[in-house]
Amino acid sequence: MSATATTAGKTPVDFWFDPLCPWAWMTSRWVLEVEKVRDIEVRWHIMSLGVLNENRLDELPESYREMLAVKAWKPVRVVTAAWQKHGAEVLGPLYTALGTRIHNKGEGATIEVLADALADVGLPADLIDYAEQEDFEFDAELRASHKEGIDKVGQEVGTPVISVPGPAGEEIAFFGPVVTPAPKGEEAARLWDGTLAVASVPGFYEIKRTRTKGPDFSNL
Repeated sequence: MSATATTAGKTPVDFWFDPLCPWAWMTSRWVLEVEKVRDIEVRWHIMSLGVLNENRLDELPESYREMLAVKAWKPVRVVTAAWQKHGAEVLGPLYTALGTRIHNKGEGATIEVLADALADVGLPADLIDYAEQEDFEFDAELRASHKEGIDKVGQEVGTPVISVPGPAGEEIAFFGPVVTPAPKGEEAARLWDGTLAVASVPGFYEIKRTRTKGPDFSNL
């Protein structure tokens, strides 16, 4: 992925997401807040928790294993098909429609919800046919997009992955940040500035603190 400026002269921020991941959803809402107060432009890409974990399902708890083996594939197939047939510009609006229904409204990732999200953004209804297409037509494209994102940060993390050009043109790529609730306004900007500051240090590896609660969607 090119790290050059966008056509509007803004700094490109490449964001890889799986539509089923609640933490990626929180981070995506934060980065859209950053877009309002910093000179950046978000470019959306697909990665897949199903792809990431398909060779280690036996190591996971049963409930999580079922989610990754079955439920995780339907949303990401629909989003990938929409991207391949209608261009990358549909990814942001479709992700917002899906995430609002799946995460904010708690409607789940059912076929009906996926179909409703397609309708929300005016995409063809027949894209829903890809949800259960086991011999997925765009599997190679999905895996290539996933690989591009995960190769930037390594196999031991998940979604989201963010990549941004540094001040000297070097790539700064990182997993996360994992944040809840999603900051807004200047608080969002401060987190952005701090994240870039630590991620741009060549020897920086990880910063983490323990949290006990799940994602908070109340301010979205």
